[in-house]
Amino acid sequence: MQAATMDPAEEPPSMLWGLDPIFSAFAKLYVRDILQMTESTQVPGIYFYNSHPIYKVDVLGTVVCKREREDFFCYGVDDGTGVINCLCWKNDLLKEAGDPTKSGGKPSDGALGGLNPVAELEKLRQAQLSRCHLEIGELLRVRGPVKTSRQQREISASVYYKVNDPVMAGQIAWMMEVPQLYRQCYDKPFKLQPNATGSLAINPLSKATNIIKDFVKQKSVSRFRPYDVQDLLQPLIPSQHQTASADQTVAGPSSCQQLRHLLKEALQVLQDEGIVYRKVKSQDEVYHVTAEDKDLLLAVKDIIREDSRREKYSEKGCHILHILSAVRQRHSLNVSKAALELVLKSLECNSDIVSTSDNHYTVF
Repeated sequence: MQAATMDPAEEPPSMLWGLDPIFSAFAKLYVRDILQMTESTQVPGIYFYNSHPIYKVDVLGTVVCKREREDFFCYGVDDGTGVINCLCWKNDLLKEAGDPTKSGGKPSDGALGGLNPVAELEKLRQAQLSRCHLEIGELLRVRGPVKTSRQQREISASVYYKVNDPVMAGQIAWMMEVPQLYRQCYDKPFKLQPNATGSLAINPLSKATNIIKDFVKQKSVSRFRPYDVQDLLQPLIPSQHQTASADQTVAGPSSCQQLRHLLKEALQVLQDEGIVYRKVKSQDEVYHVTAEDKDLLLAVKDIIREDSRREKYSEKGCHILHILSAVRQRHSLNVSKAALELVLKSLECNSDIVSTSDNHYTVF
């Protein structure tokens, strides 16, 4: 295949790629997406998935073809979405495997108590060989940078080994982890907003939301009012110009107005993310912390338990939109889908519920 390229105007500057945590990690992508990634026009060998710069990946799949050369193995790995060639270089141990002068040895004269160090080392050597030498149908885990050779996308393995998974526990764990990574990381575009000088603009709103998140996490509060966190944001408001002369007037909103406006925007961002919500909209602004609201967690759990018994939902489970509608009827009209997703994730992590498919949940 011919590596597709991205419009240079759409690529983030290469000096900012390191700000994306995915860039320095082995991305657990599906083979289909690895084959379809677009190549950077700034730096060859760097690829983009949803604006995320990627150059090394982590793949688990079945060996469907195999070629062996003097210095390397070439395995075709199939993860169910596609097949990609993985170039696995032989180490010195594999190169010496066929040399009888280096594969064994006479028992050591210093062997004590029946322990033969040479024999034990040979066992270790054979165990290492079995982990690196795979046959068709066996499970392979491979990590390494993505390359394009002869118009074909491939992985040049830096680490590879055979996975012994007789009850498919490892494959099931992999199939549960990768979709979560896609939802939480890979499918969210990497966005940077450089300022006029080319460096990242410091966003007071982001700082304000992080301060409130830290406050909620450290104090383990289940609900709070705006004045509980207002003073925490005071350092983010620039002080009035004290150097201005007495006859000059400072235009613009006062510090108190800026503080209230920043607090209002930060709380709105937290509501959009589902971190907090207002159970009842009234003059007394009370914000409930979604993850700490025991009543909300219990209401969602009861809804799923009760409705899963109905014939309509007994097989596949309850859809998230059905759960959201029921929560708004029983608990609060102001619960957002983002807040519900956090609750469902928390319940699933505690094994109170299980996702039968994408956006469907049931109880054990």
